[in-house]
Amino acid sequence: MKAPLLSLLALAALAFAPAARAQDVMTHPAAGAAEPPLEWIDRDTGHRVVRLSREAGSSSLYFNFNAYTPKGDRLVFSSPGGITVMDLKTRALRKIVEGKVRLLFVGRKTGAVYYEKAVGDAPNGPKVVMAIDPYTGTTRQVATLDRGGLQTLNADETLLAGVAVRTDVPVPADAAQALPRNPDDVKGPDGRDLSYAEGREVQLNARLDSRIPMEIFTINTVTGERRIVHQATDWLNHLQFSPTDPNLLMFCHEGPWHKVDRLWLVRTDRADAPVKIHTRTMNMEIAGHEWFSADGKTVWYDLQTPRGEDFWVAGYEIATGKRTWLHLDRNAWSVHFNSSPDGKLFAGDGGDSEMVAHAPDGKWLYLMRPRTIPDVAGIHAPGSETLIQPGVIDTEKLVNMKAHDYRLEPNVNFTPDQKWIVFRSNMHGASHVYAVELAKAAQ
Repeated sequence: MKAPLLSLLALAALAFAPAARAQDVMTHPAAGAAEPPLEWIDRDTGHRVVRLSREAGSSSLYFNFNAYTPKGDRLVFSSPGGITVMDLKTRALRKIVEGKVRLLFVGRKTGAVYYEKAVGDAPNGPKVVMAIDPYTGTTRQVATLDRGGLQTLNADETLLAGVAVRTDVPVPADAAQALPRNPDDVKGPDGRDLSYAEGREVQLNARLDSRIPMEIFTINTVTGERRIVHQATDWLNHLQFSPTDPNLLMFCHEGPWHKVDRLWLVRTDRADAPVKIHTRTMNMEIAGHEWFSADGKTVWYDLQTPRGEDFWVAGYEIATGKRTWLHLDRNAWSVHFNSSPDGKLFAGDGGDSEMVAHAPDGKWLYLMRPRTIPDVAGIHAPGSETLIQPGVIDTEKLVNMKAHDYRLEPNVNFTPDQKWIVFRSNMHGASHVYAVELAKAAQ
């Protein structure tokens, strides 16, 4: 299993950079390797696939990071030499930032492209956060960061949020640092060889059990003020601001998913205690890889009851607490799911047979259509409005990913017009950014 996963980079502080995950190793072509095709019709699905990037080693953003301008006319992605913006209508490419930088996200209000530059050569040293207008190229400095890592930007672009190890209290040693960095090299307690998945779980558990004191912080993009939102010895990670509520922040407790209560909401404008989104009801039940719906009303997540056996895309309506569980089969389980801007469709990026679902035929990109299960003949059970709304997901295969190495997660997302799904893949050797058209190609 390679998922549920998190980065292996600097395990003591690995929550800081979700865009630079160890399983997302960028691959580059060998000398003399053929150039990947620019366009083709997937012969197994009938859908058209196009390669958007031109530089080997290019990568689209993590599945829950915004990569589109508010007008819906530009897509932004990372390339080896900087940051590239693509006109979604013409597919024209333009490098807007040159050099070694980390692309963060695109602002939902202004469309500014936020990125991070290191100050000096220290890998975990101070950084400066910049923003560039993708149309004019106008650049400004937004903030400085002396420690920790940024993970999200709020809806009106007034707050950045990230996580850091605390400096005001003693920090215990990170037990994960004593383990091999490659999960394939981790041994079991009895010295036996473990699978990649098991080795990774041991690494994650060692980091979790270290109980390293952490904090969630915000940085005001106007004043530069740094403020602490939440502190804990839980492993804090996967921060996401609501796409519509500037003060609603989601975060997770990281670690082996069957051990932690992962999903939480907290407000940045009040001193309220964090609210847990999902409570386990059986041993080995897991929930994670969460994201907000585009309207900010629902939190969706991968739910398994129990892990590796029964699969759902689950929804939590923030205003009411109502829940929806949409069932899907083993092969359709995906490393990450995502939802369309209008909330009517889902997408999944599949997974290989080593992952949590152990799917015998899971290496596909999927379009997913949810279908709720209504009451029979309109007859309602007493109190049914308080129960989970069940449903199923009908799937359509979009792209054959048999040649893809899932150590690079595809991270599917819908384009603003909902006509394409963008993803990253190493199916031709080097990693590139691709898109698949949802409508089938004319025969």
